[in-house]
This record gives sequence, structure tokens and C-alpha cells, in this order.
Amino acid sequence: MRLARLLLLAVALALPGIGFAQSPDTPDYKAWEQTATEAEQMVQADKAQRPAFDKIRQEVVNWREKFKAAEDINASQISTVKAQIEALGPPPKEGESEDQAIADRRKKLNDELAKLQAPALRATEAASRADSIVANIDQVLRARQTDKLLRLTPSPLNPINWPEGVKVLTGLTSELASEMGQQLDQPDPYANARNNAPAIVGLLLVALMLVLRGRTWIDKLADVLEARLARNAQRVIDFIVSLGQLLLPIAGIALLEAALVQTELFGARWLELLLAIGVVLSAAFVAFWLSGRIFPRNDRQAAPFTLQSERRREGRVLTISLAVFAAIQGPFGDWLVARGQDVFEGSAKTAKEIDAAGHTLDAGFGVLVFPLQVLAAIALFRFGQLLRRHLRNETNGSEEGAFRDRLVGALGNALIGVAVVAPVLGGIGYINAANALIFPTILTLGLIALVLVLNQFFTDVYVLVTRREDDGRDSLIPALIGFLLGLLAMPPAALIWGARPADLAEMWTRFQNGISVSGVTISPGIFLTFAIVFVIGLMVTRLLQGALKTSLLPKTKIDKGGQNAIVSGLGYLGIFLAAVIAISSAGIDLSSLAIVAGALSVGVGFGLQTIVQNFVSGIILLIERPISEGDWIEVNGQMGIVKAISVRSTRIETFDRTEVIVPNADLISGQVTNWTRGNVTGRLIVPVGVAYGTDTRKVEKILHEVAENQSLVMMNPEPVVMFKGFGADSLDFEVRVILSDVNFILRVQSEMNHEINQRFAEAGIEIPFAQRDVWLRNPEVLRPKDEQTEEDAEEAETSGDAGEDDSDTKHPVTRADYGKPQPGEGPEGMEEQRHDTSDGEADAGDR
Repeated sequence: MRLARLLLLAVALALPGIGFAQSPDTPDYKAWEQTATEAEQMVQADKAQRPAFDKIRQEVVNWREKFKAAEDINASQISTVKAQIEALGPPPKEGESEDQAIADRRKKLNDELAKLQAPALRATEAASRADSIVANIDQVLRARQTDKLLRLTPSPLNPINWPEGVKVLTGLTSELASEMGQQLDQPDPYANARNNAPAIVGLLLVALMLVLRGRTWIDKLADVLEARLARNAQRVIDFIVSLGQLLLPIAGIALLEAALVQTELFGARWLELLLAIGVVLSAAFVAFWLSGRIFPRNDRQAAPFTLQSERRREGRVLTISLAVFAAIQGPFGDWLVARGQDVFEGSAKTAKEIDAAGHTLDAGFGVLVFPLQVLAAIALFRFGQLLRRHLRNETNGSEEGAFRDRLVGALGNALIGVAVVAPVLGGIGYINAANALIFPTILTLGLIALVLVLNQFFTDVYVLVTRREDDGRDSLIPALIGFLLGLLAMPPAALIWGARPADLAEMWTRFQNGISVSGVTISPGIFLTFAIVFVIGLMVTRLLQGALKTSLLPKTKIDKGGQNAIVSGLGYLGIFLAAVIAISSAGIDLSSLAIVAGALSVGVGFGLQTIVQNFVSGIILLIERPISEGDWIEVNGQMGIVKAISVRSTRIETFDRTEVIVPNADLISGQVTNWTRGNVTGRLIVPVGVAYGTDTRKVEKILHEVAENQSLVMMNPEPVVMFKGFGADSLDFEVRVILSDVNFILRVQSEMNHEINQRFAEAGIEIPFAQRDVWLRNPEVLRPKDEQTEEDAEEAETSGDAGEDDSDTKHPVTRADYGKPQPGEGPEGMEEQRHDTSDGEADAGDR
């Protein structure tokens, strides 16, 4: 019921998004034509600035959304007219004619259909044009971005360019000083500060307390909570409390900036600078918190990397340093570039002055940012070495751990490679390329660290909720959580590496519009509709199966095997109908996929021939029911009880308590012995041998009495004792009986053997055993060496002398010593020998 309520809630939330399309108003195509023409002219000229391109692009995107909505104009009327045309039957073929009334009606309906489809076709054409314009604008912007990355600026290693960097700093400093001077030159510059003094002082005090003491308060709170909580809850609470170490200092920085703003002593440039400095400090605190989670200070916290305490301390220092470097290059660098362009390019009037200002900015920015690139590269290099050190310390031998270690090793090598390549590019003069390589790498590291921390936190929450400390961390749910976090991290990663938000929005729009596969459009709405309807159908099927299995079928006279067959058949039928209804509800037209499905069916037929054969055999087993659950069968030398019959295989439990999976095709095409099918009666044969000279009639009488003495032995037909013949060591008898329950065949056989042994002992009847005589062919080899005859010793001495003579004349065997092969030797002889042997075997078999 809980699952049903959740499903109904999901349906209620999803229906507004997948409802029937309403007929929207017709777009203003005249206004669209003006916007489209303007956008196409801007793309062709390629002279507008990026903000202008972004603005016109957004307008085109808005028009495209209107056109997409207008594609469903007159959808219901079009569907009705198409149904009417189909009701008239197929049009006549060439050379044929039809009734004039039908022909007139067909022509009228076709004209009406064309008129109804005209607005949607026009909207589709306009949407296609909008798609083309958006793609062209994106192409222009990407080309500009590529040119910017590959632009060669003056080398920062050239001492000639160093004064340009000093000139940029001097110009910015003088600009800030001039702005501050203007603020202080007012009649009473501190009037607002005095009026806002209480608020300013209060904000400053709170800000300083949060920045300086906030982390200490959080540490004490964490220690108190960890002492009072269970082990599973400690990690979750520790993470939640540790967020205070991040939020309190950042809140203090925000209050500090608010206090400075309240003084009203700073102009626009100063406020931008203060904001950039605040971002740098906030990044430092974020890195401080993140480094404490990745490289913990104590061994109580779970660490993703196996490092010693000194190396973890180094990892924390490197993490904070990299975050500060990235923040300086990011917000602070953007402020530096924007203000520098205002200072130098704003005062330039002539083309010569503009070129000089551009050279000063390029050279100056390169000189200023290159030391930051070098410092960041050194920190990245050390960070890569830390990851490689983790591999040397890691002792996990599992397959999952080995894969994770390979990823860590690849990441460490990549960091070292970036740390070497980026400064070289910056030193040559490719400053933008170096920035685009080294600082996105730092931000990606931060994103990976954040994903690891969140994955660890959600895993701890799962372990706390499920109370599965031993195997909870290695279960499926934490792995799925990590996979989902990785997917969610992909859009931020794309933005880090240069993708524009408009690019991601365009990808999402295309995803929403759907993917066309052989004329069938699959969109999220269609997929959601299909999933909801299919799940509902599956739930209804399971409810019907449960009702039949527990309520209706047990009250009938159908045996257990028949009941299971009915329940299984209902399940397969329900799944098939649920899939068909879901496809129809989603509006998926599979007619265009018929050719592809036909081609794939041939390949599937060859590749999955065995699986299809087993599937059909399973259906036959469920319908004919030659075997059922609970039957005792023997197939392919395996004997056991049938536990379950599925559409592909049958599960048998042997008497050794092992499970054997038998393909259904073997049960249909092979020989199967069913010991309990129809009834449980079965025959038992007990072989008995007695010594020669024993009274055979007496033996027959005793065996007959023993058989009749067993309660499970049926008297109709009565037991039979047969004198089989004269064996090599005994007179052979057989006791043949029919048991009322063949499931006890082994117990009955054991009891009969016990009683036969007892009765034979009382009657003095001997049960023989095989005896053999051993004949030694050459017993002299068993005598000791010191008993050899003198003649043997002389022969041995003579042969020893001959051996010494041969050794004196021994020489390596050469090719000439072998001589020529005789007829029948070599491969030809071996082939003839093989044929002779095979023919002989065939003749023997015939004989």
C-alpha cells in the first residue's frame, strides 16, 4: 500500500508535465522575421560583442520555444481528419477508379487536412530556422573562445616586459587612490560612518567573533556530541556540525564587508575590490573545511587516501593554497582585467594609443599572472606526488580497490603533467592557454573532493538508517549514490572547463525535445509516461498473481504444479500487456521500426538461439506440465527434487543439498525420469549373492519372508524373488518389490539388507566374497643382489668391460647415422597406421 501511494503521488506530479497539448496562439511571424534577420546579419558580420550575441541568442531561443509549442496547433482536428480519410479505404491505384462520391469526399478531406497542417508546418519551419541561428551563434562564440586561448602574448620571462606589469599595478593603485581621494574630499566624509556607528561596530564585533572563534566553538560542540553518540551516528553528526566551520567564518566575512559598506567611504572600484578579497577569503575557508574532510587531522575520521599524518598535513596545506590561487586568478583576476581595461583603454583616443594600451595590458597581465601560475603548478606537482604516495601505502587487494587505485594513479600523473606543461606555456606567452589548463584543473580537484565528501556522508546516513555497519558500505545503494553524485557533478565540471551556461541549456533543450531513432522520437516525457504506465500494469499483474495464489487457486482441485503454471502464465501475459499498453499510451509509433526490428530479429535468432529454445521449452513445461514443483526427477545423471520452473531453466535440489540449474531444452528433448509423477509408487530391486552349495529354495523362502515383512512393500503385486543365475563367485538372486512410497526407497533397501544379513547368519548361509590367486612370473627379481650366481657376476663384468670399450669410441650422432627411412616410416607410415587402426576398429565393431 505504501508503494501504491507513492506511485499515485508520482502520477499526480507527472501528469501536469505530460498532459495533452493545448492549441497555443499563432506566433507573430512578422516580428520573428525581423529578429531572425538581425541575428543572421550579426553572425555574418561577426563584429558584435559577446553580450550582444548573448542577448540576441536568448531572443531566438524564446521564439523557438513558441514555435515548438505551435507545432501542436490543430492536433486533435488533424487526428480526426486522418481517421476519416483512413475510413474511406486506400486510394485507388494507377489506372483504377472509385465511386465519384467517395473521390469527392476524399479530395475534400485532403484539402481540409492540408489547411489544418499548414500552421504546424510553418511553426516547424520557423523552429528549424531558429535552431540554425542558435547553432551559428554558438559556433561564432566558440571560435572566439578558441582564438583567445591560442593567442600569443609577450613572454613574461622577457625582462623587457617586466616594467609593463609594474605600470599596470601603478595605474590601478593610482586609480584606487584617486577614487578614495574623491570620497575623502567631500565636506564631511565621515558623517555617514558616525550615523551608522552602532550598526558598524556591532557588525564588526560579530564578524570578528565568527571569523576568529567560530571554528573553535564548532570543534568543542563536535567533541561533546561524539562523546554522547553511538559510533554510527558520530560520523553523520560530525559532518553536519563541521558545516558550521564553513558557514560561520563565511558569514563573518559577509558581515565584515557589510560593515565596510555601511561606512560609505568606498567607491565603486573599492567595493568591487573588497568583494573580490572576500571571495578569496571565503575560498580559503571552504578549502580549509574540505581539506579537513579529505585529509583528516585524526584517525577517527574516514579518509579516502592512505597517508601518514605528516602527509595529510601537507595535503591540507596544499588544498588551501590551491584554493587561494584559484580564487586570486578568478574573481580577483577578473577585477584586475576589467579595471585595467578601463584605466588604459578608456584614456586611449588614437589607434596608436589603443595598440599601445593593448600591448601594456597583455604584457602587464602576463607578468603579473605568471608567478601565480608557477606557484599553482608547484602545489599541483606536490599534490600529484601525494596521490602517488597513496598508491605505495595502499594494501587493498580487492578488484574494486584496484580499480580505484588506478584512477587515483591516473589522476596523480595528470596533475604532474599539468604542473609541468602549464608553466611552460605561460613562459612562452600562451598565458590564456596556461590559465585554461591549470586553474580549471584546481577547480576540478575541488569538485572531486566535494563529491567524495558527499558520497561518504550519504553512505554514513545509509549505514545509520539501515544499521548495517559490516556490509552496508559495500552494498548497492552507496554505489548508486556515488554514481548519481558523479552525474550531478558533470554540468559543473563542464562549466569549469569553459562550457557556457547557454551550451548546457541548449543540450537540455535538445534532450527535452527528444532523440529521433528511425523516425521515433524518444523524449523524457514519453519515457516518463511509458515508465509510469508500465509500472502500474506490473503492479496490477502482481496483485492479481498474489490474489490467485493465496485466495482463489488453493480452493480449487488443481494440483500445486497447475497452480504455479497458471500464476506464471498470468505474470507473463500481464507483463506483455503492460508493455503494449505503455507503448500505446506514450504515443510511440513502432511501425517505422518494423524494418529495423525485422533485421535485428534475424541476428537475435542466430545469436540467442539457445535462449529462445529454452524459453519455448519453458512455456511447454508450464502448459503440458510433464514435471512439476516437488517432483523427484532424474535428468542427465542428476537426481533431485524440482524446486522452481522458470521460462529459461529449472532449478533442482539434489539429495546432497546442492542446486542444479537445468536448461528447459534438456527437459523437453532429453530423457527424464520422473519418480513421483502421477503417483509415488515405485519398484525396488535388491541384489543378493550366496555361496555355491547353498539350498536355493531355502534362500528364496527367506528372501520372500524378508520382503513381506516390510510395511511399505505392497502385496499387490506381491514381492518376487528371482534366481538370476550362476555368477563367478556366487549364486545370484534378486528381490523385486513395489513400494507404496518411492521416497523411502533407500530406507527400505537398508532395512532389507539388515534383515537379510541377520536371517542368513541364523540359517548358516554364507555370503561369498571374491578370491584371487597371485602368480609371480619371474620371482628371481625379488632375490637380493648378494645372492646372484657367479655366472651372473661374470656376465655383468663382461658387459661392463664392453661398455667401457664403447665409451672410448663414442661420438655424437649425426644425420648420416640415421641412414635412409624405411618404407612405412615417417608421416606417411603414421597416416597409414592410423587408417589401418581405424579400419580394424570398424571391422571389429561390425563383427
